[in-house]
Amino acid sequence: MSNTTIQTVVFDAYGTLFDVYSIGALAERLYPGQGAALSVLWRDKQIEYTRLISLSDPSPQGSRHYQSFWDITRLSLRYALARLGLAHTHANEDALMAQYAELSAFPENLAVLRTLRERGVATAILSNGSPEMLASAVHSAGMSELLDAVLSVDSVRQFKTTPTSYQIVTDHFGLTPAEVLFVSSNAWDVMGATWFGFTTLWVNRQGLPPEAIGPAPHHTGRDLTAVLQVLG
Repeated sequence: MSNTTIQTVVFDAYGTLFDVYSIGALAERLYPGQGAALSVLWRDKQIEYTRLISLSDPSPQGSRHYQSFWDITRLSLRYALARLGLAHTHANEDALMAQYAELSAFPENLAVLRTLRERGVATAILSNGSPEMLASAVHSAGMSELLDAVLSVDSVRQFKTTPTSYQIVTDHFGLTPAEVLFVSSNAWDVMGATWFGFTTLWVNRQGLPPEAIGPAPHHTGRDLTAVLQVLG
């Protein structure tokens, strides 16, 4: 590895390894003409709730208001349905949640992870997702043998972007932040990780403009193959 400062590569899960908007096909079948709107609002509310919880009580012992990401995902779905005036049924809710547990992985992911494994590069996930959610998604995507660790913020009861959530990685691997390449498609996540001190790669899948505040990511790419380019 030419970039000798990097000792491990850590990936965000949702939006980075797993396509959160792949749920849109099922949403469209259940709610014709509203699938895309439902997918976007659901995701936005999900992230909003994580921020609200962490900002309201960011104690080192974990937020008193903490709920698992699975529960937040379900409640965000209910809000999105109500906001869009769509009928809520337990059958539809259960179907959408089951699909969320097995989101589609982006097509280049497995090849990149296999290459990293062949090079002897340690890899991990750090996610807001609950351990059960992540286990299901990783298994469904065929990534179980390609990751050295699957880390959840559930262990500290704080969601990203709190410093405590990112510290899970440095504590687990015994590394300094700069020795970690943190990879996310979420610009807010990359900014938080950069502030924490990670070396960062923003996978800008949607061709979005950079954020107007905070530090720029150290690296930017259009898909996960950018990881291999950064490592050289």
